[in-house]
Parts: sequence; structure tokens; C-alpha cells
Amino acid sequence: MSTSSAVQNHEPTEETKREEVMKEEKEDMKEGSWKDFFYNSRTGELLGRTASSWGLILLFYLIFYGFLAGMFCLTIWVMLQTLDENVPRHQDRVADPGNHPIIHKKMFKWGQEANSLKCVSEYNDSMQERNDLCLVGEYTDQDQGSIKKVCQFKRSILRQCSGLPDTSFGYAEGKPCIIVKMNRVIGLKPEGDPYINCTAKRDSPLQMQYFPPEGRLDKMFFPYYGKKLQPDYVQPLVAVKLLLTKDDYNIEQTVECKVEGSHLRNNDERDKYMGRVTFRVKVLQ
Repeated sequence: MSTSSAVQNHEPTEETKREEVMKEEKEDMKEGSWKDFFYNSRTGELLGRTASSWGLILLFYLIFYGFLAGMFCLTIWVMLQTLDENVPRHQDRVADPGNHPIIHKKMFKWGQEANSLKCVSEYNDSMQERNDLCLVGEYTDQDQGSIKKVCQFKRSILRQCSGLPDTSFGYAEGKPCIIVKMNRVIGLKPEGDPYINCTAKRDSPLQMQYFPPEGRLDKMFFPYYGKKLQPDYVQPLVAVKLLLTKDDYNIEQTVECKVEGSHLRNNDERDKYMGRVTFRVKVLQ
């Protein structure tokens, strides 16, 4: 009785056989479903879509993204029609320009010779003779054209501060020259007779000498039409020679230069660089 029972327990039942068969079928279906997902040979589907389905969806995205690209190109083209290739639509420089001083970055002791200022080399007479002679005291208004003419500003106009007779620009003798120029602003036409006026911030006045005389900024150098239309343009310079005495040596001198005689603003407390510039000079004995 016990032996028959033990043999019967080792034989699989019908229910166990059915479960094993169903398990094998599920595994076969699972394996087949993954293969069919990538490519179903019965229906010809690739990744779940037929060739016609793939063609339609690719056509849709082609038209959709083509429309977006066309809209983008159209908006860029419309925007470019409103721009001037020679004048920026929005300028970060105000209508009233600031001044820019050209000075030696180092201090020079008495009798030590300073190097020539390289930034004034473009004002050499040999280079400026290629530019045009303009009417003094008159704006150089020009008609539409590809290239605008440029008025001459010869370096020799600065005389003692030109670096030609004295390559130290006055530093060797303790009477330094400071060269001041206005920032470029496209279309600017200063009213009146603009000139540079400098004052020392101290109790007693400081004697100065200007080149050109009276620190004049002639109208013929205005308006400026931009780098593309006037590639050789140079703005007018004003050289200020500080006539320091021996009593002024070893003392830091604070000098402020302003654009006077014009409608250009030079007293805006919110912008201390509009129409003016301040610098410090110290001559060591």
C-alpha cells in the first residue's frame, strides 16, 4: 500500500502537465511578440507600422517642420528689411558723447623720455594727405553713396603736442601733453562751435595751452557715417599741454575736460562721462 502510494506521488498529474504546456506556450508567444514588434513577416510591419503608415507620418513631419522653417526664414527676412546695414537700429551710445583721454599709462621722472604715442600714428601727415580737404567751420554732409569722403586732420596741427618736435610729448620737461578726443557717434552734428575746455580741481588755476588753438573741434569732421562708409575716418583731436611749475611737482593733479560751446550735455550727475572726462597726472621730480 505504501509502495504504490510512493510511485503515484512521483508521476506528474494531468494538471501539472497542462501548466507546463501553458508556460511553454507563453514563453514562445513572448519571444515571438518581441520579434514581431521589430519586424512582422506576416503583416510586413516594422516597429509596429506598415510601410504606408511610416510614409504618411514622415510626410506629415516633413511638411510640419518645413512650415516652421519657412515661417522662421520669413520673420528673419522681414526684420532685415527694417535694418540699415550702415547705421545700427539701436545704439548703446547716447546722443551726447563722452570724451576719451589719450595719455601715457606710466609716470615718468624728470628728464626721462617717454615713448611716442602709437595711437596718433594714423594722424601722420603722409597718411592724412590721402584724405580730402574740407571747408572749415561747415558740416561735411554727404549724399547717399558707397564710401564717404574723410576730412584731413594732420598730426602736425597739434604742434608741440604732436610728438614730432618732442617725442616725449612734454613729459621730459615736466609739462605733459594730454590728447583728448570725443567718442564717435553716428550722425552727430554738434551745434554752435564746440571746443574742449579743461580745468584743474584745485584752489589756484593751472595754466594750459591748447592745440588746435582754443581747443576747437571743427564742424567739418561731423557727421560721422559709420565704420563701413568711412573706414579711414579719424575724429578730431585736442591736445592740452599742462604748464606745470616746479611747485606742482610730486603732487597729483586732477584735471577735468568738458565739451563746451555746444548743445552737448556735460553736467549730468548720473553719467560723469557724458561730455566730459576726468584724469590725474603726477610729475615726479
